[in-house]
Amino acid sequence: MIWKLRTRELDVSQGLIMGVINVTPDSFSDGGVHLDPARAISAGLEMARAGADLVDVGGESTRPGALPVHVDEEMGRVVPVVAALVESGLVVSIDTTKPEVASAALEAGAEIVNDVTAAGSDRMIEVLAGSGAGVILMHMKGTPRTMQQDPVYDDVVAEVAGFLEDRAGQVIDGGVDSASVAIDPGIGFGKTSTHNLELIDGLPRLVESGYPVVLGTSRKAFLGRITGIDDPGARDGVTAVTTALGFERGARVFRVHDVVSSRAALSLAAAIVSHGTWHEWSQDSSPGDSPGS
Repeated sequence: MIWKLRTRELDVSQGLIMGVINVTPDSFSDGGVHLDPARAISAGLEMARAGADLVDVGGESTRPGALPVHVDEEMGRVVPVVAALVESGLVVSIDTTKPEVASAALEAGAEIVNDVTAAGSDRMIEVLAGSGAGVILMHMKGTPRTMQQDPVYDDVVAEVAGFLEDRAGQVIDGGVDSASVAIDPGIGFGKTSTHNLELIDGLPRLVESGYPVVLGTSRKAFLGRITGIDDPGARDGVTAVTTALGFERGARVFRVHDVVSSRAALSLAAAIVSHGTWHEWSQDSSPGDSPGS
């Protein structure tokens, strides 16, 4: 499967790791860590060295209860970071709901717009269509301020899949290339822990849409509730489990804070799922490289 971006195409068949860079003071697990542009740029470069295929730069927190950020402030946070990472050769996604920020980041070299409102404005669709950028359309029930206030669904998998397919159709009707569209069920965005588990288990339904499926579980609260791990920064191991299970169920892009653990999990999952990959590895291995060695 090929995902068409602004100036290139990415083969997602073996999975892609997207490193998260929050240039914010208040993101739920790393708020303030990368607010300084130099630290954000350094983090992006380190993620690439650790095996990230692309990095996602955001300047406005979307954690539950988060308040909006003015467009000028958000632009000032992200554009210098995007420009520097692009200059260093990285594939960069801009995480924003604002068409003005998306446009500025694309002009700075970003390849993808990651929009948690699923391109909820006509102006955003215009920006996407005019630039040829890749787009991630995400499902969110409500807004960051309200989304966790008793979310209710009759059938969360069917409703999320239907919403994303409808939004994909609308952006395509607005001039976006269908090959540029990826979809994200929005784990934790207006969902209970049970909803999140149902969506991960139900990923094959989203895969049926034909669009690459993005999975963003990294360090989220439901992982802590299930495992008892209270510190978000200590949830990278269980995040990696969802990366492996997500790949087995058909997701192909994984948005994570810790690249190393999910890169390893993805490599193993891809080897198990793809018998050809295992066969090539075994044929190239020396006699000492037995499965138990």
